[in-house]
Amino acid sequence: MKKSKFKYPLTRRQVLKAGLVAGAGLMLPLRFMTPKVRAAILADGLSLSDPAVQPIFQTPAANAMSAGFKYVPKNNKLRIITAEAVQMTGLVGEDGITPVPTTIWGYGENGKGVTWPGRTIERNVSDPPLEIMWQNKLKRRGGHLLPVDPNLHWAYALHGASSVNGVDYRKYSIEKDGVPIVPHVHGGKNDSRFDGNPEYFFSPGWKVRGPRWGDKKYYFGGSDWNNKAGMTWYHDHALGITRLNVYAGLAGFFPVRDGDDTGSPGNPLGLPADPYELGFAVQDRMFWNTGELFYPAYPGDPAYDDFITEQDVVLSPPEFPDNPRNVAGFNGGGPTALAEFFGDHIVVNGAIWPKYSVEPRQYRVRFLNGCDSRFMRLKLKVIPGGASNPDAIDPNADDGFELPFLVIGSDQSLRAKAAEVNEVDFMPGERLDLIIDFSVMEIPWGSRVIVENILGDSPFGGDLPEEEDLFPDRRTDRVMAFDVEVPFDSAQADTDIQGGDSLGGGVDVSDTINKTRKLALFEGTDEFGRLQPLLGTAELVTDVEGNEVEGSLTWFQPITENPNVGDTEIWEIYNATGDAHPVHVHLVHFEVMNREGFTADSIEQPTTQHNGTEGVGFHLEDIVLDGIVIPPDLAEETRRDMVMALPKQVTRIKMTFSKPGRYVWHCHILSHEDHEMMRPYHVGPVNGNSSGKKPKKK
Repeated sequence: MKKSKFKYPLTRRQVLKAGLVAGAGLMLPLRFMTPKVRAAILADGLSLSDPAVQPIFQTPAANAMSAGFKYVPKNNKLRIITAEAVQMTGLVGEDGITPVPTTIWGYGENGKGVTWPGRTIERNVSDPPLEIMWQNKLKRRGGHLLPVDPNLHWAYALHGASSVNGVDYRKYSIEKDGVPIVPHVHGGKNDSRFDGNPEYFFSPGWKVRGPRWGDKKYYFGGSDWNNKAGMTWYHDHALGITRLNVYAGLAGFFPVRDGDDTGSPGNPLGLPADPYELGFAVQDRMFWNTGELFYPAYPGDPAYDDFITEQDVVLSPPEFPDNPRNVAGFNGGGPTALAEFFGDHIVVNGAIWPKYSVEPRQYRVRFLNGCDSRFMRLKLKVIPGGASNPDAIDPNADDGFELPFLVIGSDQSLRAKAAEVNEVDFMPGERLDLIIDFSVMEIPWGSRVIVENILGDSPFGGDLPEEEDLFPDRRTDRVMAFDVEVPFDSAQADTDIQGGDSLGGGVDVSDTINKTRKLALFEGTDEFGRLQPLLGTAELVTDVEGNEVEGSLTWFQPITENPNVGDTEIWEIYNATGDAHPVHVHLVHFEVMNREGFTADSIEQPTTQHNGTEGVGFHLEDIVLDGIVIPPDLAEETRRDMVMALPKQVTRIKMTFSKPGRYVWHCHILSHEDHEMMRPYHVGPVNGNSSGKKPKKK
């Protein structure tokens, strides 16, 4: 077996190359056409949207926390549809003037349409359980809105050992049976069958049901659900196509309130409330100049050259000389999955580089990172006199200055005290809860405050980017702008939250530890030689079927994490890759304990794929800790469901498993979880096969 002293399988640059060498993907209407016809149309003028011609800070942003953007349940019931629509994002065509529409998939209600993002679901911890029936209306001529790689372990590829109910799902197709979906309320202490596990998917009309499908109706709330205010969100989680369904628009906010953080004016904590509480989902995308979404996947298409130039990828020599992804014709002409995706347009609540006009007062701003792969580090830059000035778009302007702000919470709770910072990290899947003071005591009236991103356009390794990690002439260094141009409404009381003010939050996980597990993150390759990120163990363990295993594991292999109901465990996550990964554990709200550096020998071993073939994985030997223990960051001192696992470090989290059943943990880089960086775990006794039987209805 191959042995190396903690040599990662690929460097950061090689990871990007391995993910992008496949080339460009095609969307509507081109995806219905033969390669020859498609090439002819492309040659006739269709190209990728140029960020340089797009308006910056001109399109108004919707506020996802406003009362008008929230669902209103009737008798604690909602019927939410997923359907296709056309949305104006502020994007203009090649002439830089003409607005162009974008076809999206959204959540909504019958008779009221759908939106990207979906409208906000808000609940209080004291509310009775909310019943949601999710209705799938995504059956369309030509199949998916985006290119699907059928070689991945995905919903309509299950068969044999990977199909727990014995159904051969290869007989189904998106073209014939519609798009499989399964909504997940991210951050909810959900019952297993309502958690949106990837194998719980269903097609339009529930005609095709995943091997663990549970019920048409989902329930969220009650005494055993979330018991403290925080920010959950909902998004699609279908097996092997999560990245595509979310990219098409399937995501939305789901805030939880309590008796202190009520969301109403005059709340006990003195926090800004509607209309001074704002919610913004940040995503990155690419578009055709016609306005349609672009997702790269097809080798050999003419748009490939544009895409490669945009991503600044070096193609020669290929990382894997025999890799089918390095030649046109993979999969019979495509499509193929990517290792990561980085878009060159920033989209906030479905609008490109929007602005939001504010009064000179404090605002509570809730951010959600809904990107596929993009880590950000956010700062605020004030441009005096820049409000509504179309030329005030550069966060690096000489006349600008930094504006400190307060971190008051993240993910699942407030902090114990408000903390003043100048910048904050922001990883995929994470939520931030901030107080920004736009008052004239802090900045001049008529100022523009730009939300700046100082990280790069490539996989994040923990450091600031180098030049090669940035798009040429990029605009991804800015997210949105706040223009201080609305007169102060004296009829609405201002708030006065200061750094150090008590908020009563923080973490509250039990100190009684039942077990400590050593887990790991790996980068291997699949049967085609494509980079394949994997989860696994950092120690020899016995799985629930009695097998001794260690190292990298794929999704359908027997469960290795099987805590008892009520157990509190520490998970030590060893990152044996060259990049940071945002790790999400379903069901639990955990405490980020600390991080510590380590070295280890990385030993190559075979990894079984879903189709019976073999890829390459690893296990670790001779792990040595460096003894330098790093405490959590300020934004991590809350109850969490996301944690950043940095390379060459072990990240320790502590959590209590409160409900029985099958759940999952995974990397929240969506391209990673779709390519096997996701594992099931089971709380309580495992019945039947290693992953547990489908839960019975209550």
